[in-house]
Amino acid sequence: METSQITLSAIAILAIYTGIAHTIMGPDHYLPFVALGKARSWSGKKTLIITAICGVAHVLSSVVIGLGGLALGKSLGLLEAFEDSRADVAKWLLLGLGLAYMVYGVRKALRGASKTVDLSAKDPLSIKSATLFWALFIIFAFGPCEVLIPQIIYPAAAHNWAAVLFVTAVFGVSTISTMLVMTASLFYGVNLASSFSQRLFAWKDAIAGGAIASCAALMFAGF
Repeated sequence: METSQITLSAIAILAIYTGIAHTIMGPDHYLPFVALGKARSWSGKKTLIITAICGVAHVLSSVVIGLGGLALGKSLGLLEAFEDSRADVAKWLLLGLGLAYMVYGVRKALRGASKTVDLSAKDPLSIKSATLFWALFIIFAFGPCEVLIPQIIYPAAAHNWAAVLFVTAVFGVSTISTMLVMTASLFYGVNLASSFSQRLFAWKDAIAGGAIASCAALMFAGF
């Protein structure tokens, strides 16, 4: 096997491993979608489409910043520092979304609003659902793929654009596929246990907000 083929195989293995590992180890990559999908009575299809769109934003934002930084002559250290600052913004945004939605859920439950018709279940394109989608999209666009930057910066510096495209594609497919698998597994898994949690139905929005805020807390803790 030629050296270039060995190198390409090594790059692919690393991209696949980091894409899968960093997604599974970060519940913020899938739990918010499951929580909101259940709370808003989204269909499984809609939940997975939103997950995929946010996953694309999550990966491409780091690619754009990495290549843009290289074009401006920035070092890897500066790019990683900038990615860290983006991560901080994403953490606070996710925490804010979780806490705000939890407060909304608590107030809704206490007022007995759960006895009324759930409009979000009838109209998945309602303003509130659209707002939640854009909130998730912005958060994931800010959320960096720190492990991707080093993998694309060196082939880009050597003007090996084929390798950059290859790494991005392999990492992106691995990351987004893992997000979809984890989201689908939890989303449909919760359905199996739904008969045991009817008493918690009135608090579904509060629970969803708490789950999202917990994801942010784990991010602050380094997970």
